[in-house]
Amino acid sequence: MPDVTATDRFLIVGAGPTGSLLALGLARQGFNVLLVDHQARPELIERSRAYALTHSSRRLLQRLDVWDQLRCFLSPFESLRLDDRVLELTAWFRSRDLRPGNRGSEAIGWILDHKPLMTTLLHELENNALVNIHFSVDSRSLQQQREHFNWTVAADGSRSTLRRSKAMPFWSHSYEQGCFTAKVSLDGAEQRCAYELFRAEGPMAVLPLGGKLYQVVWSAPLQHCRERLNLQDHQLLQQLAAVLPVGIRPTALLDQPGAFPLELSLAPQLNAADLLLVGESGHRCHPVGGQGLNLCWRDVSDLLDLTKSRTLSGSLPSNLGRLYTWRRLPDLISVLLSTDLLIRLFSNRQPLMLPVRFLIIKLLAQARWVRRVSLSAMTDGPGTLLSRLPECGQRIARHGDQQRSTTPAESRSAQFSSAENGT
Repeated sequence: MPDVTATDRFLIVGAGPTGSLLALGLARQGFNVLLVDHQARPELIERSRAYALTHSSRRLLQRLDVWDQLRCFLSPFESLRLDDRVLELTAWFRSRDLRPGNRGSEAIGWILDHKPLMTTLLHELENNALVNIHFSVDSRSLQQQREHFNWTVAADGSRSTLRRSKAMPFWSHSYEQGCFTAKVSLDGAEQRCAYELFRAEGPMAVLPLGGKLYQVVWSAPLQHCRERLNLQDHQLLQQLAAVLPVGIRPTALLDQPGAFPLELSLAPQLNAADLLLVGESGHRCHPVGGQGLNLCWRDVSDLLDLTKSRTLSGSLPSNLGRLYTWRRLPDLISVLLSTDLLIRLFSNRQPLMLPVRFLIIKLLAQARWVRRVSLSAMTDGPGTLLSRLPECGQRIARHGDQQRSTTPAESRSAQFSSAENGT
């Protein structure tokens, strides 16, 4: 492993799940990383949200040696129920429908709450000598920092100030839908089962958090979502009961619901000079199928595959940004188009669409190979359909782990003193 030099510095703007995971991966490869965010540390952690993790994300977390630390917080689901509520048809996905390389996990996917995820990632980062973290950073301070780093990564979300500062092309389509999220207690739901309900006003996901606790991700016209925010608890539970499958009854609202608009967006070029777009700064899709965070983390995985070349050649490729864009675009375009197609096909009552929907649900219900292909595209990414799955638990590099265990955490500030002092 080459020695870390002044050109091996990454500035990552945005310390959410994607930015933090990338920072950890780069540090494990031996890079110096400065991770900054405009929010304070408690604000980053205290967010009421849950994520659906697929096997592509599981492999990345195993690769970075944090999967086992998160295992006690994961709620696995072994089945996925897909309902067309207009046609009243159902298809089931089971763990046996997974590709052979994924069946050993005995789960189709996992639900993970935001707080333990961020707590674990920040703990790992704060105890890594190659990482320095600054919270509550303003734009002026950020601009002063950038000139001292070889690469800047924008992981600051769909309204990325860094992307806009470079005037990078950005395609965006606003859906007529919003997303209403809430954590609820349910009676009568299948154990270890996730639900995807296609309804005329928009899809609804019901994600298991363990026991009777569930996260509801309810897509509907944005105005309806905002109106539901103002309902009394009992009124909201009544509306929810009316749209859930027969036999499932909501009994309590467990958090403060949220609502946000939905959009389809893509930066056709994920790099500009020394700037790389990672996560929602470069793309955003509809939450149907739970692809959002997993798509962002495949950005992380692919970028880490490219940066690990330094361990062999001693320097990063000069065209790293272009390589990253070329590598990511096929996956991004495939997922964005497929989620958009699902919304256009299933979020309506158009008579001409109903026979197509009927055929799709029937094929999923009766043809195992169709379920396997569909599930593989959802859990591994469309680009892996014809390829062999990566080995589970592969380590990126041991250099970063050695640094973390043998170097005191207090030395982190010294790693960046020259950059922060402008030398």
